[in-house]
Amino acid sequence: MNRKTEIKCISKGEHDIYLSIVIPVYNEKTSIPFLYDELTSALDKLGKSYEVILVDDGSRDGTFEELVKMHEKNCNFRIVRFRRNYGQTPAMAAGFDVSRGEIIITLDADLQNDPADIPLLLEKIEEGDDIVSGWRTNRQDKAISRRLPSIIANKLIGFLTGVRIHDYGCTLKAYRSEIIKNIDLYGEMHRYIPAVASWLGVSVSEVSVNHRARKYGKSKYGISRTIRVILDIIFIKYMINYSQRPIQIFGLIGLLTGGIGSIITLYLIIMRLFFNQALSTRPLFILSVFMIFIGVQLITMGIIAELIMRTYHESQNKPTYAIKEIIG
Repeated sequence: MNRKTEIKCISKGEHDIYLSIVIPVYNEKTSIPFLYDELTSALDKLGKSYEVILVDDGSRDGTFEELVKMHEKNCNFRIVRFRRNYGQTPAMAAGFDVSRGEIIITLDADLQNDPADIPLLLEKIEEGDDIVSGWRTNRQDKAISRRLPSIIANKLIGFLTGVRIHDYGCTLKAYRSEIIKNIDLYGEMHRYIPAVASWLGVSVSEVSVNHRARKYGKSKYGISRTIRVILDIIFIKYMINYSQRPIQIFGLIGLLTGGIGSIITLYLIIMRLFFNQALSTRPLFILSVFMIFIGVQLITMGIIAELIMRTYHESQNKPTYAIKEIIG
């Protein structure tokens, strides 16, 4: 279905909208009508200006046509349609880019998140927090394939980043616009935004929310996602602690590796010169030389990474800090 013309709606200015709801959608045709009813019921009670941004992530089951029907009924519902399936993080990023609200709330389209919990997140963020995360205290998912990996990942991320929340995987979250628009999302980083945003000095809280068993569609995730989660955690740790100074992590590892290799080599040289022990038959000698080379390579990688990061920030005039406010 190619739509060359845009349905005309009265457009609000950027500062006229208080709340933006961002929802990535992928093959959720059956849940869309129920999602519309629950969203409008919850949002109309707020008495605040709002928009709902639905990002169709390359659906192939007629989801887009259902989204168009929502827009025709209510022009506060805006649609962003991808040419193909890119994944949930790009869908979130697109929604954040086009959003105009002061507060941005994300939730899933499958109705496992309850739109009736939106006022809970708003109440918390209006108390002064920058990010409010939903906590599915009574999660309705399979224990082994979904809940157990999630518990492990949550504890590990909290330990490594210092941002300890119970449920990173809950899509239902609220953000201040000036925070979320200062974060670049890649890979599958949308679930770890509170940790990624910690370098901005944000205040993060959480609130207990309802979680419902899946009634529509099927899950896009499984236990195979565990490996990707582990790799994401490693990347998050690097981004938070060392993205501004990569030489310190690569250089430190390089110095340790090269230093150990040098000590072993010195020991072997002493054994050869003073105790007449052959080196060619000792695997330890090969290991020591290998460690020295690895150390030199790691330090070189750190220098290159440092130059790349400086070029990145200077070429885009991208600051290495975040200002909360300026008075006077």
